Formats: sequence, C-alpha cells, structure tokens
Amino acid sequence: MSESRPPSAARVVVGVSGSPGSLAALGRGADEARRRRAELWPVLAWEPPGAELTDRRSPASALLGEDWERLARERLVRALREVFGGTDPGLPGQALVVRGAPGPVLVSVADRDGDLLVVGAGQRGRLHRALWPSVSRQCVARACCPVLAVPPSPLEAALAAVHRRNAWRLRLDTGDLAREFESVPPDA
Repeated sequence: MSESRPPSAARVVVGVSGSPGSLAALGRGADEARRRRAELWPVLAWEPPGAELTDRRSPASALLGEDWERLARERLVRALREVFGGTDPGLPGQALVVRGAPGPVLVSVADRDGDLLVVGAGQRGRLHRALWPSVSRQCVARACCPVLAVPPSPLEAALAAVHRRNAWRLRLDTGDLAREFESVPPDA
C-alpha cells in the first residue's frame, strides 16, 4: 500500500474475506476512499479452525497458528490482486490481518472519528443465517462509525443457480440463462 498519512486522517476500513461479496466491498471501499480522500484499510480477520477454545487446548497451536496466519495473509493478497490487479490500490493506508472473529475485529479497527466501515452484505438463506452470524449485521449493530453494507451483484445469484444446476447435473436451459443475464443492469 502507499505511504500512510498521520493517524488523524479519515479512513475507509473494509472487511475482506476473499468472498465475492467482500471483493465487491473492497472495490466500493476504494471508490469511497478516493471520493473522501481517505486512507484505505483492507482488514482480513481470521480464526483458527475450531475457534479459540480448541486452539488453546492443542500443544501444536503456536506452530499451526503461524501457518493459519500465513494463509490469511495469502488470502488478503489474492483479494487485493483480484480487485486492483496488484497489491497496491494506489491509495494511502494499511492492509491488516488480525486474529479474531470478523465482526468484533472490524468494529474495533474502525474506531476513529471520520472512519467508514465497508462490508459485503451477501445473500444468505435461512439455514446459513441460523448457523453463522452475519458479519454485516454485527457491524451495523455495534460500530461507532457509519457502516456501508454493499449488496451482492445480481449476477451472483444467477451464477449460484447455474452452479447448483451444474452440481446436480441438471439440464441448463440456455434461453432462461440468457434472459436472466439480460435482466441484470449494465453497472452490476
């Protein structure tokens, strides 16, 4: 990332996980940072598999923790490359990899006056909502700064439907598929 400004500079903090929704949020966050002349802070929060309690009980947790953190850094670099074509978005700021649950980590990083927190608001079914907490809802409920929840692209739902049909080896009706993609606005 480019050189940082003094700590009092306005920041756009973006939650990044590597998901399509977080990539859209990262792109929108960069646009907001340019518009506001603010720093861009992409943040990837990670937890060890099985969460912290399981990690504390394992004798090899220190060694494995280093591997998990390395993998998290690689995921953040992949996300930056996918959105910006490289690891430098051309904006001042700092990319962070922080150990912890995504919602609380993002809320704690976006704690300054003038911060804007940007998160992806992915499409979630009832089962997914019941089993996994929504990071965007946690951020909206607990953040002390404005939160921008970026909705998923309309293409994402259409592509998920095609993927499901393909996984179940169901016949694809290309006419329906073409009509679905034609109904998506050009700026999506």
